[in-house]
Amino acid sequence: MTRAVHHLDLWVGTPDVAAGEWGWLLGELGWDASSDHRSWAHPDGTYIFLERSIDQLDEPHDRLRPGVNHLALTCSDRRMLDRLRAESSEHGWHEMFADRYPHAGGEQHTALYLENSEGFEVEVVVGD
Repeated sequence: MTRAVHHLDLWVGTPDVAAGEWGWLLGELGWDASSDHRSWAHPDGTYIFLERSIDQLDEPHDRLRPGVNHLALTCSDRRMLDRLRAESSEHGWHEMFADRYPHAGGEQHTALYLENSEGFEVEVVVGD
């Protein structure tokens, strides 16, 4: 099957900080880092690239403005989701909706919602 998404470019404010935060999460989910730790490739070939735009204003990222609200990535099982939850704060991520974990998206949806230091939201969903 052909992958549905070829790649995503994320414009970040501080590439070194973003690389640490995203690198930890993507690495835990099985994505391989490039040699410069600015992109990560999933086994299906999809990749995520981090960069700072030369035209970027020094305004914080706001996922509530028009554009992409969040990324939803998958993990293999609930055990991994629980481990990501336990370790995420050590790597620059803040848990969202902690009072409703792991069903903040509904009883039939098992996921962890994280936000990094720049305000990017990632939803980690168990399975497909």
